[in-house]
Amino acid sequence: MAEQDFHDNHSEDTPMKPKNNIFLVVWEALKVVIISLAIILPIRYYLVQPFFVKGASMESSFDDGDYLLIDEISYRFKDPARGDVIIFRYPEDPSQFFIKRIIGLPGESVEILNDKVKIYNERYPDGFYLKEDYLDGHQRTLGSSKVKLGDKEFYVLGDNRLQSSDSRRWGPLAEHFITGRAFLRAWPFSRFTAISEVEYSY
Repeated sequence: MAEQDFHDNHSEDTPMKPKNNIFLVVWEALKVVIISLAIILPIRYYLVQPFFVKGASMESSFDDGDYLLIDEISYRFKDPARGDVIIFRYPEDPSQFFIKRIIGLPGESVEILNDKVKIYNERYPDGFYLKEDYLDGHQRTLGSSKVKLGDKEFYVLGDNRLQSSDSRRWGPLAEHFITGRAFLRAWPFSRFTAISEVEYSY
């Protein structure tokens, strides 16, 4: 009889334990999801944005299909710099996003002549030729023009100068169109790397 009593007591206790365990597991999972969303969503929508490269305008620095992460916060604390690879809304159709490299800064003049880029500013009133080591050897900077940039304007070019719609065609880029700076190539994994800042020698 004692053995039977033990069996009955055991059968009454055990059904409650799985229910408690399931509840705890679900609650822990929910906490992880809630905490993750609280961290990820602000980053996703206010700090970092993903961007897929489309087209050949930045080859071979960035290829069609590359997956980049865009820093959207830095330009709130510092100005865009020459050499930065930026994502921006295309001025002639703001629903489209373009990727280019900053060449000319506000207040400067940019001259395109004989496949070379020459920058004029207060420090170099006679101008200096931009040395662009990131360009492939076969690239040519076609065009013949000289543009004076306003206080909030930038001159941008694609690294694939032969297949790029950029400031040579549609003019300076107003600062308010800039979304952010590309800082990490996340895909393909074989080219996973931080996108380093360019250092120009004058």
